[in-house]
Amino acid sequence: MNFSTAHAAAGLVDAFADAAPEVREAKFRALVDGLWHEGELSPAALAAVPSLVAALEGADHDSQGHLAILLGLLAEAEYPAAGPVTEEIRAHLGLYLDLVRTDGIGTPLTLALLYLLAHFPADRDTILTATLDLGLEPEDLSRLHRGLSELDPERPDLGRVWPSPSAWTLNEDERAFDASWIKALSGEQIRAAWENDTRTVLGCIGARAYWAVRNGDPQDAPAATVPDRSNASAPPADTSLFAPHTGALRCPACRGTLEPGEDLLNCTGCTARYPAANGILDLTAPATGDGAVDDFLEKLSQVPSMGLFYEAVARPSFLRVSGSNWGGQVSPADEDHYLATHIRPVDGPVVDLAAGAGRWTTVIAETVGADRLVAVDSSLPMLNVLRGRLPDVPSVLAGASELPFADASVGAVVCWNALQAFYHEAEEAITEVGRILRPGGTFTVLTFRRSEDPVYSYFQSAHRFPQHDGGLQLFDPEDLNRWLAAAGLTVSEESGPGTFVFLTAVRDDQEETRS
Repeated sequence: MNFSTAHAAAGLVDAFADAAPEVREAKFRALVDGLWHEGELSPAALAAVPSLVAALEGADHDSQGHLAILLGLLAEAEYPAAGPVTEEIRAHLGLYLDLVRTDGIGTPLTLALLYLLAHFPADRDTILTATLDLGLEPEDLSRLHRGLSELDPERPDLGRVWPSPSAWTLNEDERAFDASWIKALSGEQIRAAWENDTRTVLGCIGARAYWAVRNGDPQDAPAATVPDRSNASAPPADTSLFAPHTGALRCPACRGTLEPGEDLLNCTGCTARYPAANGILDLTAPATGDGAVDDFLEKLSQVPSMGLFYEAVARPSFLRVSGSNWGGQVSPADEDHYLATHIRPVDGPVVDLAAGAGRWTTVIAETVGADRLVAVDSSLPMLNVLRGRLPDVPSVLAGASELPFADASVGAVVCWNALQAFYHEAEEAITEVGRILRPGGTFTVLTFRRSEDPVYSYFQSAHRFPQHDGGLQLFDPEDLNRWLAAAGLTVSEESGPGTFVFLTAVRDDQEETRS
């Protein structure tokens, strides 16, 4: 070990350990910056571990929480391998277990130690035995179990880890659905999916623990249950539901107008035909053959009920991580109020872009009227649930980067907790919103900014959902404002606690529409 490197690392640790409470966060930031950056270890990391462990043993609870988080970050930087830093940290497992079993250490330190312990699957049985009597919340315990699990290639248990494994109760159809897609994966894909799931779990444990260390006990999430799966199917409807909006709807292939038939919408500008069933219009590809509608109905009958789980369980937890909302600063009622007071449509339909399963589509419908509303999403399971909830609102299966509406034809657009879901297409989507909005129409958004704290930002990006294999990406406000301005949209209101972004923009006057 290089003496100067070890000496410098010890100096950073001592500066944090000796810091007064009012400068603790600044000293911790300096310590983190000296040992770790965006998931990568600095050359001083290995040399710092003995000093970090010694400080952990003698510090007060607040400082111990910070140090446990940092030791976990250093170990995670070597995942999926257990490198020299991880092994050096793991050598002191007995200390971590003694600390976590100590009465009166409080929730923040307990959570921080659980994050650290979750990185040692080789010691799974020892750790689980030591934490058995801690009275952990079921969600925390199930995350710890999953963090300490190792892949069984013969019986891989993939997915269903967010926001915690204990949140999932699967019926027979859902288990069969999981088995079918897992069976189609190669060994390499199974390994990659397992590692993505593990990073997602560790990210949630870490985000909750780090917020608690800095802010105090997190607020318990409201109890949530997934509604009866039998309610996931939408009632039937014909193409007449789309008739009031054909003046705005356009063919994705040629931008021609669409005319409703019995069970298809036909383009007047080309030969494209698009199936509509259960009040959902599929604009992802033109219909082919006489059985197109039957094929679409069959697809609808097979979609999983993820939309129900998303609203009841996954979405509130997503807001806690992405919005730093562990203290419950933003409630569903706050979201409802913002929508009701900031959507100001001019003439034309109102588009709920990336509408999801329809919880906030309901609020929009109450604000502007269901007869004006068109829901758009790229997920058929989500729209299927939305249609069951809102039988008077037509739904369109389409992407966000090429919206199927005419220039300057729409009175308002809402994109609520969704822009980050298509991060790489967000600029194109905002350009499209500017194109379809009429002058004076509003664009109302809930999304999230990347935390300025590098540790919390890391935990935000650790989440690897299906559309975020490389990790969840969130926005810099400067990028959002630049894209909005380029699309002819002027921000009229922007707010949000934590890392929330509540935003309303208005379409500027247009002398001529853009192609």
